[in-house]
Amino acid sequence: MTVHNLYLFDRNGVCLHYSEWHRKKQAGIPKEEEFKLMYGMLFSIRSFVSKMSPLDMKDGFLAFQTSRYKLHYYETPTGIKVVMNTDLGVGPIRDVLHHIYSAVSANPLDPSPKAPQRMLCPCIAPRLLQIPCQVPTALYLY
Repeated sequence: MTVHNLYLFDRNGVCLHYSEWHRKKQAGIPKEEEFKLMYGMLFSIRSFVSKMSPLDMKDGFLAFQTSRYKLHYYETPTGIKVVMNTDLGVGPIRDVLHHIYSAVSANPLDPSPKAPQRMLCPCIAPRLLQIPCQVPTALYLY
């Protein structure tokens, strides 16, 4: 499995964490702008899916794919959003995204008064950087 990047957002759209591994093309805009665009796109897709679905959406929006990558989405009851972009061959990874959330929720935010607006505790970032190595290859569709 190729993981391109990982975003963690709080309920207000603030990016708590961002990591990238095998991203071949950069957006060409500042990261803060990219975070706002990603969150806005997620907000719009969730809204569209909930309004257009002919069935009751218990889990809501879970993923979408383009011709180049697949975006996986997991939202917790507290509003934390975990977003991972992978290659197309990856099947559903809801359990993996939940595992990421569980790792983060154990030590959520940096208690330091000098920390920026909202930031993950520095002890969590190294664990998140190991994620691509921990995702089982059994998740591939082929």
